[in-house]
Amino acid sequence: MKNKYIKTKSFLRSGIAVISLSLMLISGGCFNLEEKVYDEVTEASFSATENDIVALMASGYTPLRYIMGWQGLFDVQEEPGDVIVTPTRPNGWDDGGTYKRMHFHTWDNQQWQPRNTWLTSYEAINNINRVMMQIDAGLLPMDENQAVAVKSELRALRALWYSILCDTHGNVPLVITYSDEVPTQKTRVEVYNFIISELTEVLPNLPANVDKSTYGRMTQWAAWQLLARMYLNAEVYKGSAEWAKCIEACDKIIASGKFDLEPDYRNPFKVNNENSKEIVFAVPYDAIYGPGWNAHMKQLLPVHRYVFNMSAQPWGGSSANPQFINSYDPNDKRFEATWLHGDQLNASTGAVVITLVNKMPSIYYCEFGEGYRVCKYEIASGCKSSMSNDLPYFRYADVLMMKAECLLRTGKSDEAATIVTQVRQRAFDDPNKAKVTGAQLAGNTTIKYGTLDENGNIADPGDQTPVQYGRFLDELGWEFAAEFRRRTDMIRFGVYQTKSWYNHTPKGNHTTLFPIGLEELNTNPNLKQNPGYN
Repeated sequence: MKNKYIKTKSFLRSGIAVISLSLMLISGGCFNLEEKVYDEVTEASFSATENDIVALMASGYTPLRYIMGWQGLFDVQEEPGDVIVTPTRPNGWDDGGTYKRMHFHTWDNQQWQPRNTWLTSYEAINNINRVMMQIDAGLLPMDENQAVAVKSELRALRALWYSILCDTHGNVPLVITYSDEVPTQKTRVEVYNFIISELTEVLPNLPANVDKSTYGRMTQWAAWQLLARMYLNAEVYKGSAEWAKCIEACDKIIASGKFDLEPDYRNPFKVNNENSKEIVFAVPYDAIYGPGWNAHMKQLLPVHRYVFNMSAQPWGGSSANPQFINSYDPNDKRFEATWLHGDQLNASTGAVVITLVNKMPSIYYCEFGEGYRVCKYEIASGCKSSMSNDLPYFRYADVLMMKAECLLRTGKSDEAATIVTQVRQRAFDDPNKAKVTGAQLAGNTTIKYGTLDENGNIADPGDQTPVQYGRFLDELGWEFAAEFRRRTDMIRFGVYQTKSWYNHTPKGNHTTLFPIGLEELNTNPNLKQNPGYN
């Protein structure tokens, strides 16, 4: 049993204690304050310990587990992209057409996934605002230094949640107090500026140490990486690029010397990955004490329970677009580390239970064995319906690749190529295969875009305009496949809104933002729908 499991149990217990205390302090109660109290914590006697402080912040962190949950952020980022597809299968998966709408970019204001992202984000933001209100009101007694540290971390975490909303919905309310006032809507630029301002202000007060006490929490390094992500996408979010600022933020993390690339690409994604030197910020999961990770149930086939000796039977929905699979270099070890393919063997008998082929005739119907399946996150023997792998939300490879992209976009292609080669080296046995040049990275994508017929041939090529820095986008795809970011990367390179793939054809620039949910519009008169949606 991992240490984090024990920490999770302690975390939950102390969280319950602190919540109980806060309720006592708010309600007042009918106690005789002249009596000596031996079995309860009173406001006068309460002194927040480190465990209490961590537990106070838990309600802002735990909703992050929705990322790999049902209709979570993974689906929002991957289903509209050119890597993951969920076709109708023999056991269903039409689901009212929701996955087809995500693939076709024809979602509406009642679509499950984007609305779940909105609701979960504001649940966490509301929890954060409540705790900060309790601190400010003196309902959670702590000294000044503790209050500054807790509130700084919570503000950084709130900025993380707003970064998700800035990316998915753009024009959203900025709720920064705990009240019953109906919030007003802000522009995407205003949300972007708020995130940058918050992170910049609180960053010096965040912990700089990287150890068990800060694992899964917003440290200075997580804040720098979030800043880098915002700057990397600034041209999309606010209309002007911030390449130099992105490089500066990346250099802060690089210069710290606290992180490094794992020698084995698989290491950050293993079940026991909490000691990975590549993970900058993780979302802790545990099958028993911190559940929520069930994305593997959607990705694996029912017969995979025999391949991995699983105690749960997967559902067998999503698989990989053959066009993306065909873009891999045959010598790239990241392919084997990311995708299940070919004969799938019974772990006990060695018999073939199914053969996975790189063929998906149509999103309207595919057989179980059609399409390769995600195996990037280690599937342990005996795996349950919820996995215990911690999720690498930020990893060091991304720091290096963000810096490389900014160098490439500012005319320093050879410097960019040196960094990309460094990231590729662990994926190739032959150093010459790992090496790339600046000219290659600046060139067109290697993915053969266009809609496919049932035999996997290009039926309609669509827009074949060369993609500037398209080969770099390919590198991002190979390195970060199935890491809930493909949509964002494709938008930044102009591919998401212009290219055709599998059964998808482009529907316009407005699709780079999701619509605001109908119920949210009906309950908040201050909200206006995003452009392009009724």
